[in-house]
Formats: sequence, C-alpha cells, structure tokens
Amino acid sequence: MEIKIVIKQIKQFLILYLLVFLGCLAIKLFFSKSTIYFTVNHWHTDFTDVIFPYITDLGEGWTTIFICVVVVLFNYRNALLLATSYALTSIIAQIIKPIFNAPRPILYFKDQLANIHLIKGVQMLSHNSFPSGHTVTAFTTALVGTYLCRSKNWGYLFLLLAILVGFSRMYLSEHFFEDVTAGSLLGVFLTIFWLAWLDSRKFLQTTKWNRGLLKPAKTN
Repeated sequence: MEIKIVIKQIKQFLILYLLVFLGCLAIKLFFSKSTIYFTVNHWHTDFTDVIFPYITDLGEGWTTIFICVVVVLFNYRNALLLATSYALTSIIAQIIKPIFNAPRPILYFKDQLANIHLIKGVQMLSHNSFPSGHTVTAFTTALVGTYLCRSKNWGYLFLLLAILVGFSRMYLSEHFFEDVTAGSLLGVFLTIFWLAWLDSRKFLQTTKWNRGLLKPAKTN
C-alpha cells in the first residue's frame, strides 16, 4: 500500500523515466558498447567541455548533503528522507562496484587513447565503472525531490538534471552507457522502496518531525 502512495506522488516523474529507460534499452539492443561510447565521445564542443564538469558535480554526494543541510532548516522529515535515501543507494552502489570491478573507458580502451577526446583537468579513474555512483545519487535526489515537492511539475526539471548528470559521466569518459543506465535504475527503484518503508513510520508524521531549525515548535 505504501508503495502505491509513493508511486502516486511521483507518477509523472516515473512514467517519463520509464519511457527514457525503454529508449536506453532500445539503444543498447541495436548498438554495441563501443559504438555508443565513441558516438558520445566524438560529440563535443568547447562550451560542453566547460559545462559538463560542473553538471557532473550535481551527482556528487556533497551536493546532496548540502541540500540536506538546507532542507533541515525547514523540515526534519524531508531532510531525513533525502539523507537516508542517499545513504542507502550510495552504499549499495559502492558494494556493487568492486563485485563487478568493471574497467572504466580509459582502461577499457587503453590501446585507443589517441582516438578518445578527454577534458583537460578532469581526473580520470580506471576501475569500478559499474554502476555509475554519480548517476545513482542524481536520480535518488531527483526522485526524493519530486516526492516532496507540492508541485509535481518540478519532477520534469529534476529528471532532466539527473539525465544530464548521467550523460556527463559518459561525456567525461568516466563511465559507459551501461553504467549510467544501471545507476539510474538503482537510484529510482531503491529509493521508491525505501521511501515507501520509511515514510510510513508513524514518528515521521508527528509535529516534531515536520518542523525545522528555522521553524520551531509552537508554544502555548
């Protein structure tokens, strides 16, 4: 029952995400890992070389932590939902990474580095490519944001930003298409199940938890 409530709150976000996900599956069905990678890598401009390193930072854990700090000023419940969702999905992603120990593009294509466009100043990693942690965090944060916002139209913007973070990981040659797609799936569905469980706890519905540091409890 709780899952139905969560899905109802994020319905617009979820429908659009599933359409995008199905599109990703179609791309994977018709194109190889290398073809997808080099198609993305060969599409670059001076402007996108500058902007995508900043976009990718939206998927950093510190970005979500900063948002949590801001949210706690206004609502403890909302901050807890976001912080714990981030903690859960990021921990699971970090557990999965060494299990697969998948090589990142710079290692996978080590014999073709001359054909790869790399962004100056971006630190290149070589291992634990699957799944993309930045993408997991971006989609987790986007989904929780959609769930908590009164106007669900914000979900469209949040989803777009999460997609851009995922694309930025491929653009910067930090991850493959498969890493990003799996990361989005983990971020979305783990978060749905977590919100369904946690937000159904009675203590989160109390007045104490629905205030923040700048919104003290009312006194008689």
